[in-house]
Amino acid sequence: MTDPVNNAEGRAETGQTRRDCLKTAAIAGAAFAVPTIVPARVLGRDGAVAPSEKIVMAGIGLGPRGQYVLDWMGPEKDIRFVAIADVQKSRRDEVKAKIDKLNGDQDCKTYADFEEMLATRPDIDGVLLATGDRWHAQAAIRAMRLGKDVYSEKPSSMTVAEGRAVVDAAARYGRVYQTGTQRLSEGPFRQIIELARKGKLGKIHTVRAHIAPWDSADLSHAWLPEEPLPPADELNWDAWLGGCPWRPYNSGYTKGGWRGHYDFHTSCIGEWGAHTFAQGQAGIDALDTSPVEYGYVNNVSGDGMVTTFANGVKMVLQREGWRGSCGMTFEGDEGSASCADGYEKPDVSSPALAAEGEKLLAQYMEETGRPMNHVRDFFDCVKSRRQPVANPEVMHRSMSTVHAANVCMWLRRDVQFDPVREEFVGDAEANRFLTRAQRAPWII
Repeated sequence: MTDPVNNAEGRAETGQTRRDCLKTAAIAGAAFAVPTIVPARVLGRDGAVAPSEKIVMAGIGLGPRGQYVLDWMGPEKDIRFVAIADVQKSRRDEVKAKIDKLNGDQDCKTYADFEEMLATRPDIDGVLLATGDRWHAQAAIRAMRLGKDVYSEKPSSMTVAEGRAVVDAAARYGRVYQTGTQRLSEGPFRQIIELARKGKLGKIHTVRAHIAPWDSADLSHAWLPEEPLPPADELNWDAWLGGCPWRPYNSGYTKGGWRGHYDFHTSCIGEWGAHTFAQGQAGIDALDTSPVEYGYVNNVSGDGMVTTFANGVKMVLQREGWRGSCGMTFEGDEGSASCADGYEKPDVSSPALAAEGEKLLAQYMEETGRPMNHVRDFFDCVKSRRQPVANPEVMHRSMSTVHAANVCMWLRRDVQFDPVREEFVGDAEANRFLTRAQRAPWII
């Protein structure tokens, strides 16, 4: 850079005389001479993480489940939440207060429009997405288009086509995506997955997957009665609906009453099957596929439905059979293993399998570098850019199983699904459920 040109009075064109420059230099020199105390947390000492090394996060639609995950993520020292977007002002304010308390300041910003938040905040690295089911794929794709990594709550797609669109978006934009099937990263569950995978139960012939013991597989197409719409600054009802068909406002929807409705929910099968199908498919190394046959059962829930993979392994949908939620069981010709929430250790068919499960878990963690902490796996992958344990393909294949099982129940007959072509075999009626019409401008 050339020196400024001096005029006849000895004043540089910057407006400073040489005397001004000397004074400025003297002040600067004095500043360097004064000892500067920098807090250890800024330098990343004493176990702290320097701000420049932190993963900057934002929340989208954090209701009760989302705030639970926020509390789970909060203790991780290398992340910082800076913003929350929600179409409901009361929810925005609630989450801001939680984040400000977590951070010890008042700096969390609130937004009614998550795309505005992400488009105007280049400092944000990733998002915690915990809207209702209808928005999971939509918001994930839009966030990844805007260059953000995504941790999405489940069920993470509403149709087979939506799931494929999430997979494609993550690949196209080079983003890290983790779906919230956290039991893939919990010790007792991982033990029985590894027992099955490593042949310790013999040849697996049956997987039993827990589905939610409430609600129905049949979903309502009725509308709740119309109520007066709240002021626009309190709720953006149009955005709450998103790509779903228009419905009159009813406060019940925004309080969780969207469950059980076809346009918003993935049924009792999706509620827990989003977890347990991924768990079951992990144990038989079928995370890149889905069952090919679905046998209709004449009840309201799908309890007892037998789904069959191309290799002959059967995965049975069950409402009962465990002492806790989201249970799974592997049955082989040499033994069985079972686990559900609340199990300190798996139920196994022989004492030797208990010790073997602990050994295999340690081997799994050493070989893969995966922690038994699902959000930590996501953050590690944000830094390393490798695929998380519940990556887009894992989500898509297990959710395709959910969608195919739902279609079987809705049509009240057996169906066959081709996981390569991602369509039902010779079944135009079933194939109409592979996608849904989307309302502008929320089209992906």
